[in-house]
Amino acid sequence: MPEVARTAVDMIAGMTPVVQAGDFVFVTTNDPALVASLLPQAMAMVREREGMSLLVPVAVARDAGLDATQPMRCITLNVHSSLDGVGLTAAVATALADGAIACNMIAAYHHDHVCVPSAACDRALDILTALQDRAAKGA
Repeated sequence: MPEVARTAVDMIAGMTPVVQAGDFVFVTTNDPALVASLLPQAMAMVREREGMSLLVPVAVARDAGLDATQPMRCITLNVHSSLDGVGLTAAVATALADGAIACNMIAAYHHDHVCVPSAACDRALDILTALQDRAAKGA
């Protein structure tokens, strides 16, 4: 297992953002059969009071008759950050907000993932790479 980054500087300096292939969309449903059909293709799932929220490929959402009008790209931060680490999410969200890019963060066991509007993905990747470079140089 890779070394776990625990400080904000270590997490940011090691984040190594990589864009995942394809466009995704957040969808929600209360239909158990629809959830069961989407779940094998979902990148993420969260049970909320209002229903199940899933992040699925755009084509999967369209095939299911769901709204796919807000396509997102997913950028994985390839640092193995501590689950109790403080600062990575805030730094990423702030840097993207400063660049007028919306983001939806998904924290998982091994990595954090940043979903940004598809049209802004290249700019988001540039911003995150610059953020990483500054942290690595101690700025």
